[in-house]
Amino acid sequence: MSTLTACITGASRGIGRAIAERLARDYDARLMLAYRSRTEEAEAVKAACEAAGAEVILHQSDLSVPGAGAALVDATLEAFGELHALVHNAGMTDDNLVLQMSDEAWAKVMAVNVTSAFEMARAAARPMLLSRHGRIVHLSSVSAKRPNRGQANYAASKGALEAFTRALAVELAPKGITVNAVAPGIIETEMSAFVRDKAGKDLKKAVPMRRFGQPDEIAGLVSFIVGPDAGYMTGQVIGVDGGVGL
Repeated sequence: MSTLTACITGASRGIGRAIAERLARDYDARLMLAYRSRTEEAEAVKAACEAAGAEVILHQSDLSVPGAGAALVDATLEAFGELHALVHNAGMTDDNLVLQMSDEAWAKVMAVNVTSAFEMARAAARPMLLSRHGRIVHLSSVSAKRPNRGQANYAASKGALEAFTRALAVELAPKGITVNAVAPGIIETEMSAFVRDKAGKDLKKAVPMRRFGQPDEIAGLVSFIVGPDAGYMTGQVIGVDGGVGL
C-alpha cells in the first residue's frame, strides 16, 4: 500500500463519498475532504475513512466563491505539507431552457464546474511541479457529449472541463503530472434521483447495459488513475456510462 495525499471536492455524498472511501481503503491515505453544506454527511464520510486507516481533515467550502478553490489547495498543503492527487468531483446543475435561463444560473454552474477547477489546478500544479509528480482528476459527465433538454449550462461546463483537462495535460506532462477526466453516465446518487424517478424506465432503455451505474464503479477508476500504474495515461476523458457514449 503506497502513501497518497489527496484533496477531494464534493466528498460528502454520492460519487465523492465513494471516491474518498475507496482511496482510504486502497492507500495509506491522508485526505482533505471538501464539502459545501452537508456537515453531518461529511462527518460520516470522515468516520468511514478513518475506520479504513486514513488521516482525514474536513474543509467546508463554497466553490462558487472566487478564490475558494485556491484556498482549499492551500489548506491541504498547510495541513499535510504535500499534495499527490487533486480530485475535482464537486459539481452543480441548475437546469432550464436557454430562453428561460438566468444569467445567475449560467454563471454559478460555470463557477463551480469550471472556474473552480481552474483555480484548484493552478494552485495544485505549483507544488506538484516541484516534486515532479502529481495526479489531477476531473469529474465530467456524459452530458458533455449527449446533453438533455435544459442542460445548456451544465453541458457547456462539462465540455469546457474536458477541453481544460486536455490542455492542462499537455502543459504538465513533461513534469510527470497527469491530468485526466472521468465522464460518468447516470449513476445512482442523490443528484440523479429526480431524473431517475421521473423517467427511469425510459432512461434504462437508452443505456446499452440496461442499468444505471454505481458510485463505486466510478471510485474504482479514480483510484487507478491516481495510483502508480496510471503514470503514462494523461489527457484522457474516460466514459463510465454503460455504453451511452458509444
